[in-house]
Amino acid sequence: MNEILGYFSAIFIGITLGLIGGGGSILTVPVLVYILSIEPILATAYSLFVVGFSALVGTLRNIKKGNIDVEIGIIFAVPSLLAVYFTRRFIVPAIPQEILKLENFTLSKEIVIMLFFALIMFLAGISMIRGKKERPTEKNKKINYSIIIVEGLFVGIFTGLVGAGGGFLIIPALVLLASLPMKKAIATSLMIIAVKSLFGFTGDLSTTLNIDWTFLITFSGFSILGMGLGLYMSKLIEGEKLKKLFGYFIYGCICVYKRVNLIHYINTVEGN
Repeated sequence: MNEILGYFSAIFIGITLGLIGGGGSILTVPVLVYILSIEPILATAYSLFVVGFSALVGTLRNIKKGNIDVEIGIIFAVPSLLAVYFTRRFIVPAIPQEILKLENFTLSKEIVIMLFFALIMFLAGISMIRGKKERPTEKNKKINYSIIIVEGLFVGIFTGLVGAGGGFLIIPALVLLASLPMKKAIATSLMIIAVKSLFGFTGDLSTTLNIDWTFLITFSGFSILGMGLGLYMSKLIEGEKLKKLFGYFIYGCICVYKRVNLIHYINTVEGN
């Protein structure tokens, strides 16, 4: 039963990626861990492959249709990749496991990272729901490369800290700061996510993780099926409605994370 639910969830993950250009890693890791009972570290590796490969398929389809701003995508992705590596290599190991310890309370590294995760998600949701309405993009509009590079660096640092693809952060940046229309931002986000996720997964190939390729490819296949459905559905929804849908989706994910973390905390306390 759990296996059927897991594969059904894979379709939903693909729909989410195709429809709103993000949210894949937010959904994939909990599905793999809590529904399919996969060990968390292995689940994060699987998530990179599933999300990256699904996003790659969506990227190829969008390139054919001319929906992707390749220039902005590359300028965004390169500093983001460098920031991910730097963060995982130097910043994360440098953060102490116990940041603050009081008599009956310990502020751990994991708690701080998750609080940071929730805060950024909350701000990104507000920016998409309350953001200005889309305006026609000027054909010869000058691109502010420095802002895009800074955005890429920040998203890369965020991805390195919390292990999420950052699609929910990439899209608001592309819409609000790079002035891309919502649907073009979604397509460009898929390209950035594909590059970052698959690059990250190659690092796991050199580790001792025991990857079940049959399961991984099957799960990814269901996700790709969902990707196709999501891309089709995105044609039927206006960009402004997609923007608000994306914002509310982020809020929903925050609520799910709060509930999962609360259950995990209660189980930990009872186990002790």
